[in-house]
Amino acid sequence: MNQNKNNTPKNSGPKGGYQIWLLITLILVVLGLTWINRGSTTLPTDENHFWSMFQSGDVKEVTMVNRRYVEVTLTEEALKKEKYKAQLERTGPFGIGGGPHFGFEIVSAENFQVKMEKSQDGVPLDKRIPLKVDTREDIGNWFMSWGFIFILLFGFWFLMRRMAGGGAGGQIFNIGKSRATMFDANRVKVTFSDVAGLDEAKEEVEEVVDFLKKPSKYTNLGGKIPKGVLLVGPPGTGKTLLAKAVAGEASVPFFSLSGSDFVEMFVGVGAARVRDLFKQAKEKAPCIIFIDEIDAIGRSRGKGSMPGSNDERENTLNSLLVEMDGFGTDSGVIILAATNRPDVLDSALLRPGRFDRQISVDKPDIVGREQIFKVHLKPLKLAPDLKPKELAAQTPGFAGAEIANVCNEAALIAARNNKKEIDMADFQAAIDRVIGGLEKKNKIISPEEKEIVAYHEAGHAVAGWFLEHADPLVKVSIVPRGIAALGYAQYLPREQYLHTTEQMIDEICMTLGGRAAEDIIFGRISTGALSDLERTTKMAYSMVSIYGMNAEIGNISFYDPQRSEYSSRPYSEATAEKIDEEVKKLIEKAYDRTKELLNKHRTELETLAKELLDKEILYQNDLNRLIGERPHGTKTTYQEYTQGHHDAPDLGKPTDTENADVVTGSGSTQPPKEKSEDQ
Repeated sequence: MNQNKNNTPKNSGPKGGYQIWLLITLILVVLGLTWINRGSTTLPTDENHFWSMFQSGDVKEVTMVNRRYVEVTLTEEALKKEKYKAQLERTGPFGIGGGPHFGFEIVSAENFQVKMEKSQDGVPLDKRIPLKVDTREDIGNWFMSWGFIFILLFGFWFLMRRMAGGGAGGQIFNIGKSRATMFDANRVKVTFSDVAGLDEAKEEVEEVVDFLKKPSKYTNLGGKIPKGVLLVGPPGTGKTLLAKAVAGEASVPFFSLSGSDFVEMFVGVGAARVRDLFKQAKEKAPCIIFIDEIDAIGRSRGKGSMPGSNDERENTLNSLLVEMDGFGTDSGVIILAATNRPDVLDSALLRPGRFDRQISVDKPDIVGREQIFKVHLKPLKLAPDLKPKELAAQTPGFAGAEIANVCNEAALIAARNNKKEIDMADFQAAIDRVIGGLEKKNKIISPEEKEIVAYHEAGHAVAGWFLEHADPLVKVSIVPRGIAALGYAQYLPREQYLHTTEQMIDEICMTLGGRAAEDIIFGRISTGALSDLERTTKMAYSMVSIYGMNAEIGNISFYDPQRSEYSSRPYSEATAEKIDEEVKKLIEKAYDRTKELLNKHRTELETLAKELLDKEILYQNDLNRLIGERPHGTKTTYQEYTQGHHDAPDLGKPTDTENADVVTGSGSTQPPKEKSEDQ
């Protein structure tokens, strides 16, 4: 295997900083020479003023330059006069001295010479002021014409060099060269042991690496090496990390680049870079090419382009399709690609023979999150009683990148508090920080607004406490967090993939609990339920038009992931009106049910709101103390996961479960993992 010497990436040319300074220097030189040549040290005047000075005897010397410009030097006595001194001070320090001091242009050199002779008739020859004639090279005009042309050429060369990425000497003709960086096993330190929570995906790519290391194991049975592997999943789930692990484990050349590296403003450059990439790869075969964010060039053809237009992106995609599986395709090059938008990819790119395998890299479950936490907790100094299982239980819906962020935030919080080790309280504060945003300790809220927020959050808490299918509450707070959240309630949801109609209706009722509490207590409503209404509306429309959970609409789903927002709806206006009507009925019925529930438990609502106003933060054990045990006890995923183990936490202890998932409620709705509401 050929390796780059000194681990220098391919196309790592000069940065080009010195060319910028060279260009600036040239411009300054041209401007300086032009300024000097144009007599910037002389004060402009006119011919009438000159004859006035001449007749006064103030002129010492007159020089005619190139028969078109006259320079005048004054006598020492004249320089002492106030009228000249005040004028010459405007020209700066270079204008006062030996001269010349004034200058003006003339129309005819012959006429000026005649006037000079006539003005000195009768003056002795030894006292006459001579008219000197000087011929100078006009450097300024030369630089103005040729110098700026040179600067423009140099600037164009520099621009093309930067567009070419500085690779291969920065020549303009290398703009079509591939920008891929080749790695070897010695440069990448990430291995499969650093990838946790992705057991199925890791097993698939491990087989590809094993095929490259031991091809005879598979070819003896007639198997063929897969040509392409596509990693699909939400952002932050570890697709690029998995590719890094392949680069670290495979003992073959590994080319890495992004889909946007093929994009260029010049026609044909993207296709040329694809061809150059595969040419380099075939020379190093067997090898792996990793294309991150392949949707930048792999979008479906024919969408969003004008009829008859020559789409550069489509040309790049066509070239990629031919290189992956065309008439003259050679084996030995495996394509590894990643995207979080598989719905926009072209069907020709996804077919077997190009991408033989599509590996789903989803968000991890509680077991996977525990494994990911163990990986990220290794370099941290932890308290002895810290349990990764509890951290995994309190972060449902978190991706690997978010878990890494939580671990880093916990370390920063512990360091900020001058601790020697990171304990559970630091991780709870970090989870709270990641989910709910930064705590606004200095935010000024009026007593009236604080009371509204308290009853709003108490409405969420009471509604969820007495609804059978609601998630167990962990924490309710009226401490402002994030950009606009004045309070929030956190729940510990079950990890489930299927939801029944009853569960979704109970969730809508729980989400409307804040608005209903304001209506019951104050007789008026506020804008604090913005995200609550957004969430309930979205859920209601999903139940009616997507999941077929409405008797009037029936078992019909109008969901089509391939339909763009500009395409027509797959149903009539009459059906659209019926959907709107059923959604409105569903939400009104849930709202009436929520108001009836809160009126029934109004005493508990007021008790909880007053306690919130006093303490600002309440936990599950506080609710047990204030309004009694929850009538519908539902085990959390963590309790089921640790069934029979002594380390299952008590959800009533704030030190164990201070944080769970949250949805910010004034302004924007967060991802599905965050399942509580705020004011």
